[in-house]
Amino acid sequence: FGAKMEQCLTCKESNSLLGCMLMQFPYGISDFGTIVHDKYFYADRTGIIPYIEQTARQLIFLRPRRFGKSLLLSMLEHYYDLSKADRFEGTFGPLAIGKTPTDLHSQYFVLKWDFSAISSQGDLDALKQALYNHINGRIAAFADYYSDYLTCAVTIDKEDALASWQSLLTAVNRTGHKVYLLIDEYDNFANEILMGGHPQGQERYEALLEGEGILKALFKAVKAAAAGWGLDRVFITGVSPIVLSDMTSGYNVAMNVTLAKPLHELCGFTQEEINALVHKSIAQEWLPADQLESAITFLKAYYDGYRFSRSSDQRLYNPTMILYFFHTLQQEKVWPKDMLDSNLAMDRGKLSYIASLPQGEQIIEAAIEHRPISLRNLSQSFGIQDILYGKKDEAFMISLLYFFGVLTIEGEDDFGEICFCVPNQAIFRLYVEELKKVVLPQWKDSEYKQILRDFYAKGQLEPVCKNIEKEILPVFDNRDYALVNELTLKTAFLLFLFNDDLYSMDSEASVGRGYADLAMIVRPDARRYSILDCVFEFKYVSLKVLGLEGKQLEEMSEEECLQLPAVQQALKQGREQLGRYAQSLLQRSGDELRLGCFVVVALGLQRLLFEAC
Repeated sequence: FGAKMEQCLTCKESNSLLGCMLMQFPYGISDFGTIVHDKYFYADRTGIIPYIEQTARQLIFLRPRRFGKSLLLSMLEHYYDLSKADRFEGTFGPLAIGKTPTDLHSQYFVLKWDFSAISSQGDLDALKQALYNHINGRIAAFADYYSDYLTCAVTIDKEDALASWQSLLTAVNRTGHKVYLLIDEYDNFANEILMGGHPQGQERYEALLEGEGILKALFKAVKAAAAGWGLDRVFITGVSPIVLSDMTSGYNVAMNVTLAKPLHELCGFTQEEINALVHKSIAQEWLPADQLESAITFLKAYYDGYRFSRSSDQRLYNPTMILYFFHTLQQEKVWPKDMLDSNLAMDRGKLSYIASLPQGEQIIEAAIEHRPISLRNLSQSFGIQDILYGKKDEAFMISLLYFFGVLTIEGEDDFGEICFCVPNQAIFRLYVEELKKVVLPQWKDSEYKQILRDFYAKGQLEPVCKNIEKEILPVFDNRDYALVNELTLKTAFLLFLFNDDLYSMDSEASVGRGYADLAMIVRPDARRYSILDCVFEFKYVSLKVLGLEGKQLEEMSEEECLQLPAVQQALKQGREQLGRYAQSLLQRSGDELRLGCFVVVALGLQRLLFEAC
């Protein structure tokens, strides 16, 4: 943590932290100087600077949206900026790098480009002008900021930002110092055009990168500047490698360190840091002491799970979602009702793009159902031709979902392939919403409000089953799937029952030594409501096993169906499994649970039978 957190944790004046100054959370703040000097919470990552310096002079580092990349660049800016040399000790002294700084600190002119600030609207000329306006604006600000160090003027060419860039380099070369260039969201400008649904998206993207496109020309100028013309180092951040292959011939000198194990924790919070924040919240009385364990468990379920290097066993929390949670908790003394920060809701668009591709819907459903998703290697270089015309195979889609942050590395299988999974329940919600939108486009939750309330409060499952039989199973039954089994049934119930305002919805929940098909555990902050915790075990019995035709099954009464030997066997197995799960859950959570246990048996995808245990 930063100096403020360190001070609080080592306070000598009290046995608790109550006497310490109130912690501030920098939600929405990405300026490193503001965070440090105004004593906001900061998870210290400055110790990685020596590794960054030693690895290469030009680096590309990819992470999902809202994962602290802008703050990382701001930290590097403050560290290397020669005009901030007199403030170095006050800024970095309490941090890891301040104790053993490298020789390069406070030695550079720092120039920063932020491509997320560039509009992608308008025709080709407007795009070019928007890019040039941004580059020219940053160069003009650079010249003004470093005016005391520059011995000659920097000329801004409004028609040609590359000429302005050359003028900047000429002025810098006369000073004896060099430039450190920071580029934030290098792919944002192109991605907005490519995935924005604009009918001229392809043409405009090609204008940026194909042939001598303007963006490609810009990176060629950056590459040339590093060959002895005043540019010494470059650090580039982005979300995906979509643009990399298209600009490789113009900029083939940067090392992609996205999967490097030493940089795994560079953005994101560790479990140890989260535990300390929860203890701090209790000490500051934002959180009741009896919610310690439930808060840690809940945060882990919703925000943990990101793994960016197959060589690392450490899993990381999304920093934006964590800051959102604790900022809300501090301000309102209650947990956020909506656990998914609205600033991350844009990731829905990425899932929608994948769902629109051939076989994309199956990838999304496989993720929901926890079916194996694996690749030999991540695809790290795919460009416009791949996006528009290339084969949209599993490797392409899984890799894209990984870089977008809606799939993450789970581990390796027995054959050395990388296994992927949905990182946490906040992202799992996006999958459920997307699949419901694709499978049930006319669905309206409001039409089933009372049915859902009766189930949540009283465990009345029959109306739920009847509506799933009528509205959802026919959709699944008419689709061409290689496998129809308990997973399909679980997905149908997830689509109908999903409510993460009230529940932690855990598909394939680890319970004791087994895995419950679906656990709906009431959120700690929703315990005040009169609703049930629910555990489901799903069983699928095919018509072939039953020895029946569909028409025969339709004509049978529910009692007749229940007496079928295969159904009796399925119900018996389900009861035994639920008994073990219930015992484990009650041992773990005690009197806190109001547990409802349900076995649901599907006969083909035509009839649903259930038993409350």
